[in-house]
Amino acid sequence: MAGDVWYADTSFWAGASFVVFVGGVMATKAHKKIGEMLDDRVEAIKTQIDEAKTLREEAENLLGEYQRKQRDAEKEAADMLEHAKADAKIMLDEARGDIEDMVARRTRVAQDKIAQAEASAVKEVQKVAVDAAISAASSVLAEKLQGRSGSAIITKSIDEVGDKLH
Repeated sequence: MAGDVWYADTSFWAGASFVVFVGGVMATKAHKKIGEMLDDRVEAIKTQIDEAKTLREEAENLLGEYQRKQRDAEKEAADMLEHAKADAKIMLDEARGDIEDMVARRTRVAQDKIAQAEASAVKEVQKVAVDAAISAASSVLAEKLQGRSGSAIITKSIDEVGDKLH
């Protein structure tokens, strides 16, 4: 390559193009604009990062708050359940007491009715027995006491016995 010219070499033109480009950038002060754009972009990214951190902190705070509210709600639900169970037990005990009272009242009423029926039956039996005794006594005395004087005595005796037994 002894006869080659320096301007025919591609490396020369690549180097020259680079020098011209860098010179153009320096001459137009584009490097400052590129630096400012990069600085602005860095600031925008920093702002976004700060906003993201703030949002993350807010999200963590909200998460903590909602977890606390959930725990409180679960505790409140458990307390309500316990209270409902206690109320149900009280109501059950009251219902049992009311049923026992009702059974006792009905038992007393039934016993009173039975006692009344027994007393009524006893009176009825006594009445029938008295009537039978009077009838038997009347028959016996009527046979023994015949005539007028006997009849008066019988009537008087029957009235006295009837009054004494009733």
